[in-house]
Amino acid sequence: MAMGIEAPKLVMNKYSPSQISAISRLFSSNIVRDLSRHGRSPTFARLAKEIIDSSFSEATRNVFNFFDATFDILKKVECRHEYIYKSAITQKELLGRHSLNTASMLNEFRVGDCKADVAILNGTATVYEIKSERDSLLRLERQIETYKGFFASVNVIAGDNHIDDVRSIVSDDIGILKLSNRYQISKIREAKDQPERTSPEVIFESIRIQEAKRILALLDISVPDVPNTAMHATLRELFVALNPTKTHKAMVQVLKQTRSSTPLLVLVERLPSSLHSVALSVPLRRIDHDRLLSAVNTPLRIALQWD
Repeated sequence: MAMGIEAPKLVMNKYSPSQISAISRLFSSNIVRDLSRHGRSPTFARLAKEIIDSSFSEATRNVFNFFDATFDILKKVECRHEYIYKSAITQKELLGRHSLNTASMLNEFRVGDCKADVAILNGTATVYEIKSERDSLLRLERQIETYKGFFASVNVIAGDNHIDDVRSIVSDDIGILKLSNRYQISKIREAKDQPERTSPEVIFESIRIQEAKRILALLDISVPDVPNTAMHATLRELFVALNPTKTHKAMVQVLKQTRSSTPLLVLVERLPSSLHSVALSVPLRRIDHDRLLSAVNTPLRIALQWD
């Protein structure tokens, strides 16, 4: 793992709401994309300048340390937002219980008119709907019903302030997880794995055409030779008639290959842990890996000049 000079702790109560907002924006796909493609990010420099004050000794830190130190601020309950929850799932579920060699992660995966926050494909398809301390629960019931059509295992991960309300909204088959004040995931209720309740039609509408064809091949179903203009309707008609459990199993097998994160394994191991989640959600070319690693190991005093 890449190492830098140990970063002194940042004191959360020193920072204004606008600085906390700037810290949260550090962990965006746009910044990681800039760092990987250009080896620098003017947006990072601008946000870092908003965060740093006269008591901050930036000369002793590099970008690697800065990401992790500011992430520690966002882990505080009063500052947490969705990215903290995504990172907890990435670090403790995907990389803690599984690995990038055996499981794949989907971020912002569209199912119907909803976007699933985080999903993990291992032996089954498991989704995690995030409800941070700042989130509303108004859409939760509809989101959960939508996800049941695609994922065999459905979970809600929430802050302590939402747990009782989540219990009253979701059915007993839905898992409930809590992100504690100490950044630990505790299981309030185990999710039931129910591939039989999924919908092959919903699965089809959520994936790519080539993935749909591969699923049919696994199920020993031939794809008709039709014009491209008729392919979507033809495949959809075939999926509607499929067995849900068998279709879900084949879908997991196919998407673990087509959405695999294995090529990012070495890169992720060398990035600060605070960037693992966003790095796995941004399409990164192999030729950009070294550029990203070089950028995060840049001394902060130099990174502040990325204008």
